This record gives sequence, structure tokens and C-alpha cells, in this order.
Amino acid sequence: MNTLHTDPGKRHDFVYLFDVVNGNPNGDPDAGNLPRLDPETMHGLVTDVCLKRKIRDYAALVRQKPIFIQSQTALNQLIVEGYKEADIQLAQISVDDEEMIAWLSRTDVEGFTLDLQKDKYTLLYDGSRGTSAKDIQNALVDNLNGEEKALTDKVKRLAGQLAKSARKSTREERHQVRDKMMAKYYDIRLFGAVLSTGLNAGQVRGPVQLTFARSVDPIVALDLSITRVAITREADRARKDTEMGRKPLVPYGLYRVHGFFNPYLAAQTGVKAEDLDLLWEALQNMFDIDRSAARGEMACRGLYIFTHENALGKAPAHKLFETIRIKTHHHIPRGFSDYRDRIETPPPGEVPGFPGVTLTILGR
Repeated sequence: MNTLHTDPGKRHDFVYLFDVVNGNPNGDPDAGNLPRLDPETMHGLVTDVCLKRKIRDYAALVRQKPIFIQSQTALNQLIVEGYKEADIQLAQISVDDEEMIAWLSRTDVEGFTLDLQKDKYTLLYDGSRGTSAKDIQNALVDNLNGEEKALTDKVKRLAGQLAKSARKSTREERHQVRDKMMAKYYDIRLFGAVLSTGLNAGQVRGPVQLTFARSVDPIVALDLSITRVAITREADRARKDTEMGRKPLVPYGLYRVHGFFNPYLAAQTGVKAEDLDLLWEALQNMFDIDRSAARGEMACRGLYIFTHENALGKAPAHKLFETIRIKTHHHIPRGFSDYRDRIETPPPGEVPGFPGVTLTILGR
């Protein structure tokens, strides 16, 4: 069995095809949730963030991988847990004043995080804004807006208490936390993350990058009216039997994405062969566990992985991508059958004209 495409020590460039039937693959909140469009060409667009979300969801649901970018726990709290797992000591004080708790809960101040454990609030500080009471006070007071200036005296007292145990975390300690989190979270290893939104654990540049998806041909973004018999408010029941709604959709679109895997960054984040194998598995199957009426029928229609025999690579990615050709239509496509015989690819194996590059074809 060919395992070249799961080798994290090699460079991989890939083309990914997926389609949608009577669904909205990625609504635009700035356009009433209509499918995203390039207004000049009317080609459909799907963001890289949307696709990464589906990969994350697949890894979490099917393989039970811990995921950093998720909705269950605040990211700053996960960074706190990283510090605890790395056993890094931080300056901390208990906070029981309700006004201060409310302000700290809604305010992001670099280097500080409000930690809630067993109904007890603790303010943690990594020393990155200075260790004197004046430094800490200035860092916090600078984030008070006009209406919050009444909290200044409380902030000063809090800063004085925090300064008693304040120390600046070292670069080595921050790297320890970052390494713990890369080892724990699948999506940090692959896509990277900003780990300095509260306590500072640095940043991770991910080895896997995706472009926006673009439809092969122009699409039509429909916005259909729908009705429902469920009435929202009791007061409206006497005057109407139905309520109106909207349903945006694309009748059909075949989308193309380009992706890249950097083995040098993968060595830094600790990507293993099983991580890459899961990425390819997710791209092939993630739509099958993401069904909804809004997204219609979505499916992977091809995953073409160009694997180089070394880390630097043997050919420019754009030239390899040009070997995957899809002939556009002169009529309106309404299914993948309209494209099935219009996709031209090199045969699997070494790519003609590109020695040292091997093509693996999955998902079709």
C-alpha cells in the first residue's frame, strides 16, 4: 500500500474537489447568509476557515482528538490548562468583588486571565507587562473605558496584591506550554494557533494551509421564500397561520481547493504519519457527518496529493496543480455527471515531466 502521502518528512501539495447540490456550502453573514460569491465572475467561494472547521469536527467526533478551536471551552482557559500541565507557576490572587469579576470577564488584557475553578475566581498573570505594582496597574487601567473609570481604585489595590508574587515567565517556560499544547491538540499541530490571547504561550505556525475554494463554473445564488406553520409569538396566533422565512442555496456547484503541507513546520509542531492520514481521511469523509438541510448534498469528488521525494520539493506547486484540468461547461451543470468526463489528471504514480514527484489519488 502506498504510504508516501502520509510521510510528514516530505512536502505535499494537493488539489481537493467537492460539490454541493441544492445547499449553501458557506453563507456570507454580510450578504444575508447568501452563498459566498466573487462578484466579478459569479464563481462560488468557500473559506478555508469553513473547511478547517469540518476537518476539526471530523477529527473530534470520529477519532476523539482534542481540538483547540472549539465552542465548549474558552480558548484562554485552555491556555491556562496548558500552563498547569507544564507546571509553570504564575502570579495569582483570588477575586471576589463582583464588579471586578464582571469587568475582568469581559476584558481581554494581554498576560492576564481570570480562571474559574469550583466557583472560585482567580486572576492569573504571567509577568509579561512588568512585575512592579505600577506596571501591573498601568496594564489594567489602560483597558478601562470611560464608564469603568470608577473601578480605578479597585484595580490599583488588585495590582498591588498581584505584584507581591509577580514574576516574568521565561521564554523556555512559554515554549514548554506551547509544546504541551501542540502535543495535545490535533488542530494546533496541523493548522497552528495564536496562544497569546490571555496568558502568553507564543504562536504556532501550522504546516497545513488551504486556499479559498472556488467553483469551477459560475454559480447562481438563489434566495427562496419558505413558510412554516409554527408561530413564534403567542400574540400572533390569532392573526396568522404561517410565518415566512428564507432559504439561500446553490442549485449545483463543483468547487476546487488547493492545499499545502510544509514538512519543516511539521517537524516543529510534531506532526506524525497518523496525523496526516487523518487529514486525508477527514477530507474524504467529513461531509458525511456534517449533513444538514441547509447544506444540501455535499461530497468529496477527488483528492489529488502530489508528494515530493524530499522536504524542499522537486517542482513548484502551481505547475503541479496545472496538471489537474477541469474543462468548464458551455451549458448549466446540475450534477457531478456533467463533470465526470471533463476532469483530466496524470495517472497515479510518478508524475510525467516531474521526476521525484508522485501522485496519489483518493476520494473518487
